Amino acid sequence: MKFFEATHHFNHSWAQVTAANWMKYPNERCPHVIAVDVLDRHVDPETGILHTERLLTCNQNAPALVLKFLGGSTLSYVRETSELDPKTRKLTMKTQNLTMCNVLKINETVTYSPNPQNELSTVFKQEAKITAGSALSRFSSYIEDFCLTRFRDNAAVGRAGFELVLEKLKEARIEATTQLENAATAATTQLEHAATAATTAAASAAVAATL
Repeated sequence: MKFFEATHHFNHSWAQVTAANWMKYPNERCPHVIAVDVLDRHVDPETGILHTERLLTCNQNAPALVLKFLGGSTLSYVRETSELDPKTRKLTMKTQNLTMCNVLKINETVTYSPNPQNELSTVFKQEAKITAGSALSRFSSYIEDFCLTRFRDNAAVGRAGFELVLEKLKEARIEATTQLENAATAATTQLEHAATAATTAAASAAVAATL
């Protein structure tokens, strides 16, 4: 059994991070995730918690020995369940591999919470447990070490990819805000010109009426 833990701070608010989370894939930095399907999504009417279940389809290369014990295919499926609590402002996501789970289990838990020291920052915590089944007893240590290394590499790539998504959304927000400000400025200028023209016309009419 192998364990993995990581903590990271995203320099974006919790609301921005949790909104971006649903747009994380497809991602050019994470090409191993080739599809994401929403299986269920609903809000608990009593708690207000958003529950989501998704299926992730992944495609990864692996050594021949690993593929031999994991069915020989590079295609794998992962089940993800999540709970987003708007009251406590916490998003908890759990994933477990479905492919060959009787031989190898990878259980991951991820949380996103506001940084208590900075409201414009979000704390990301990631934990994973990798366990090879008894069928791999002779090679369990090798398989677990390989999976831990691959998981660690993918976790780093995943964080970098998510940062890219967050930055793109930030740029989109800035551009949208700029466009709105420009539109508001243009509308104000037009109104001022129209008001000036109307005032001038009224003054001219008044002068003409006195002649």
